[in-house]
Amino acid sequence: MIRIMIADDEEVIRRGLEKITSRMDVEVEVIGSYGNGLEAWNHLSAMSSGDLDLLITDIKMPRMDGFKLIEEARGHMKNLPIAVLSGFNDFEYARRAIRFGVMDYLLKPIEKAQLYELLKRVEENRQLKSSGTEQPVLQAPGGREHHVVEQTKVILEKEYSHNFELERLAETVGMNASYISRLFKYKTGQTITDYLIGIRIAKAKELLTGQPELKNYEIAERVGYNDPVYFNKLFKKICGMTPKDYKSGCRIPKE
Repeated sequence: MIRIMIADDEEVIRRGLEKITSRMDVEVEVIGSYGNGLEAWNHLSAMSSGDLDLLITDIKMPRMDGFKLIEEARGHMKNLPIAVLSGFNDFEYARRAIRFGVMDYLLKPIEKAQLYELLKRVEENRQLKSSGTEQPVLQAPGGREHHVVEQTKVILEKEYSHNFELERLAETVGMNASYISRLFKYKTGQTITDYLIGIRIAKAKELLTGQPELKNYEIAERVGYNDPVYFNKLFKKICGMTPKDYKSGCRIPKE
């Protein structure tokens, strides 16, 4: 049985979490659900380290915000697994929270698959604890953040012709998939998908002018697109002309 506590000032989020967890094949007991950090802390502070398995908290809450709640919880239960709830526009808050040593963060609206993965990790963490080891929390200090983003760019440059899988990329760089996607956007101003498209179109241009004997579908396949029609539309959308026009030396879209 995984015992969790939820702190979020949006009742619909709290009820949603309780409903989702009750329908999963993981035994979960919500032992506390609070609309602000202070109420959650009042309950948590009276508990022992073995009484709680996971704290899920929002950041922006009345009376006591999530940062303060995490700080107090860490002081009381050093190894308590903590997950942060965050809206897309609150990435900087989530980024700061991860520096506190949280296990994961959940993007609103909650994705069932991500929540399930988190609960399974907590379950595994309990088993590892009993054997004397623990899973590392999700941390990304500033220097490592830069390294991860640059590593992601290198991987995309190298594997642009393959089918893109965010989960596989996340495993390679050793970071949560949701976090790496938002970190990349935060650092570069582009989504990972848009960055990959940029690489593929640039490679396609090289092939169109460097190997004009190649058919359109062959170029599409070489840059990672199995559908030449989709490739054609994407190329025209980005470049303002079709691959055929680009190959023939046209640099200005036709009227």
